[in-house]
Amino acid sequence: MLLLLSCHQAPDTSHLEKDLLRLEAKIPLADVAGRIDHLAFDATGHHMFVAALGNNTVEIVDLATRARIHTITDLHEPQGVAFIPSAGHLAVANGGNGVCIFYDGTNFRELGRVSLGDDADNVRFDGIHIYVGYGGGAIATIDPSARKTLGNLSLRGHPESFQLDDSGRVFINVPDENEIVVADLNRSAVIARWKNKGASANFPMALDKKQEHLFVVYRHPAQLRMLDCRTGAVLASSPCVGDADDVFYDAGSGLVFVTGGEGYIDVFRGTTLVNHIATRKGARTSLWLPNERRLIVAVPARAGEPAALWVYSL
Repeated sequence: MLLLLSCHQAPDTSHLEKDLLRLEAKIPLADVAGRIDHLAFDATGHHMFVAALGNNTVEIVDLATRARIHTITDLHEPQGVAFIPSAGHLAVANGGNGVCIFYDGTNFRELGRVSLGDDADNVRFDGIHIYVGYGGGAIATIDPSARKTLGNLSLRGHPESFQLDDSGRVFINVPDENEIVVADLNRSAVIARWKNKGASANFPMALDKKQEHLFVVYRHPAQLRMLDCRTGAVLASSPCVGDADDVFYDAGSGLVFVTGGEGYIDVFRGTTLVNHIATRKGARTSLWLPNERRLIVAVPARAGEPAALWVYSL
């Protein structure tokens, strides 16, 4: 049975375990101001790509040397980033002008751009295509080599986080419509709509492909839910950190990581909270690196402290 929670209910921290994540480094991003959005990783070059939305830049950090090595400037509210390993290219979605720009991931030279019209946001790469959520309600399928749009999936509201399975299905958070949409990308067709009940503002999402579980985080109230991918039924739920913007499921450990602007990382087994780790206010985005066994948290500048990437190891 789903327990509906007060908007002000905080996670129960009375039975937590010893912290599983160890803070091993803080990599400063001096002069980076404002909100930081999503991150991407080049596993071969060990480069982190950081969408510094409020700074209108993408910051490139060498994770091996723990130093910033380059800044891509003159962007317009960069929100989503994705690295294309086969080509060594980077895709950056700009919310301010709706343009997705492609760069060489080595010398950071611009290669081309695709205009989507408005509010280009989350970016995903499935090994073949780039997918970008944008505008008042659409996900564009882009050929990253030709840098052209192949098709659009129409939605009733702006898509936030979305996740792809291996069959062509996509699960999409559409908080404007208070729902989760399931679509078939092969047919550009919506196949199910799951209305939220008892919670709203569903922004982050993660997928457990093997168990067919979907992890969705809501902001009102702050709550993590585990859903059945086949039916949309809520299997379990728990309070979590507030103002969350990223959630990740790690298949190796079965852990779920949630980062929220309230200033914590919450670590779950399923939907059981096991760690509640303090970070900094506004640190709401992150990236889990499964092969590295690291969680990278984007920490904005606050109260005289510079922006930084905080590197946690499992």
